[in-house]
Amino acid sequence: MLRLLVVVLLLANLAFYAWTQGMLDNLTGVRAQGDREPDRLTRQVKPDTIRVVPASAVALAAAAAETPPACLEAGPYTPAQITAAEGVLQTVLPAGSWASLKTESPGVWIVYMGKYPNREALQKKADELKRLKIGFEELRNGPPELADGLALGRYDNRAAADKALAEVTQRGVRTARVMPLSAPAVTHSLRVERADATLQSRLAGLRAEALLGKAFIPCARP
Repeated sequence: MLRLLVVVLLLANLAFYAWTQGMLDNLTGVRAQGDREPDRLTRQVKPDTIRVVPASAVALAAAAAETPPACLEAGPYTPAQITAAEGVLQTVLPAGSWASLKTESPGVWIVYMGKYPNREALQKKADELKRLKIGFEELRNGPPELADGLALGRYDNRAAADKALAEVTQRGVRTARVMPLSAPAVTHSLRVERADATLQSRLAGLRAEALLGKAFIPCARP
C-alpha cells in the first residue's frame, strides 16, 4: 500500500511539473503561464500589424476628432494692407481653404448745425429744435471740425441729405447745412469658413504682428 502511494505521488509531481512547463496546455485547456505579454501578442491573427500607441497621442487624436469646424476671420484690412496679409496665409494654409472678402461701406452725410462756441449756445439751439419738434443729436464722437454741433439726421448719400435739409428749412430751420461725417470706405478681411482642428492650430500659431496686428477670431456673421 505504501509503495502504491509513493508511485501516485511521483506521478502527480511529474504531471504538475509538465503542466508548469506548458506541456499539457492543449490537454487541460488551462495555460500555465496565463495570457501574458509578449506571448499573447504572438497568438494574434496578425501580430506584426499591432503597435502600442502612447496615451498622449490617443488623447490628441480624440480631441481633434471632437473639434468641430469653425468659421474664423481676421481684419479689417485697408486695400493697401490686404496683399501683405494674403501673402502670410499663402505660406501656412493650403490653397482653397481661405478667402479674401471685400466690404464697401457708404459714406455718411448729415444735416448739421454748429459749430457752437460754448455749451450755452449749443443748448439754446437744442431748445429751439425741441420747440419745432425736430429730432437731433449732439455730435460727441466724430471729426473735430464737427464737434460741439448738432446733427438733424444721418444719410448714406448726398441726395438724401439735401432732401432732408430742404424739409427742415421749410419747418423754420435757417442755419443748417449738409456736411460729410465719414467718407465711403472699402475694407477687406480674411476668412476660413470651415477650419478643422489642423487649420485652427495653424491659425492659432500665427503671431498678430505677422497679420499686421490682426488675429483670427470667430466670424462676426456666418
